[in-house]
Formats: sequence, structure tokens, C-alpha cells
Amino acid sequence: MEKTKDSPGIIVPPPLFFVAVFFLSFLLQRLFPIQLSFFQTLTAHILSAVICTGGLCFIVPALGQFIRTKNTVITIKSASSLQTSGVYSITRNPMYLGSSMAYLGLAFIFGNWWTVVLLPILILLVTRLIILREEKYLMRSFGNSYADYKEKVRRWI
Repeated sequence: MEKTKDSPGIIVPPPLFFVAVFFLSFLLQRLFPIQLSFFQTLTAHILSAVICTGGLCFIVPALGQFIRTKNTVITIKSASSLQTSGVYSITRNPMYLGSSMAYLGLAFIFGNWWTVVLLPILILLVTRLIILREEKYLMRSFGNSYADYKEKVRRWI
């Protein structure tokens, strides 16, 4: 009998959590509209650009590092290595942090307060349903190396 490789076991791709909550925010705006005038200001446009760019500053290097180290971002596959350098020395979850920032920036671009209101719920969902499972998996796979890394680098920022 062939041994199954260990993985975090997260079947739903994490980006779908962000997309689903984003679309939910548009449904809520349609059902329970919130005044949108702030989003038409120069301040909102500048904030959207800054926040989206900040998000990309986490996502792009994290993906690049995964590609360089031949690791996988597919959460039902086993990791080939523990990422601790580069952007991973700032946050243990640069892709989720960057995605959260991009999500918030898009809230300003599309002008939807519900997107902003749902952000804490999205972060809670990502933490509980994805990150905690990934952390258990990484502890099983990398043991003390991961425990040491967790001591030095925060989960979000």
C-alpha cells in the first residue's frame, strides 16, 4: 500500500475565499446600500493605489520565492521546503497578507463599504480555515525548524 503524502488538506483554493467574500460584499451593497461618496474622492483613489501596490509587494516576491525553490502553492500538495527568508522573514503569510491588502484596495477602487466591513470576517475565515491548518501541517513536516521560525516571525505582520 502506497503511503499518501502529507499536506495541509485545504481543498478550496485560498484565493476563492477572497473572491467569494468580495462578491458577497457586492450582493450586500445591492440589498443594503451604504453611501459611496467617499470612494469618489482623490483620497480614496490614492489609498486604493497605495494599498493595492503594498499588497503586490507581498504577493509577487512570495510567489517568486515559491517558484525559485520549486515549492507549491497548491494547498493539497506537500511543501518541498520551508520558506523563511525574503518576504517570509517579515510575515509567515505574505500571500494572505498581500491578498487582504489587494482586497481592501479593490474595495476603494470599486467603491463598496461592505467590502471593507467584511474584511475582518475574511481575515478570521482565512486564519481559522486555512492558516491554522497550514501551521499544523508545517509543524508536522518541519518540526523544530518551523517552531523556531514561528518564534521569530509573526503570523500576519
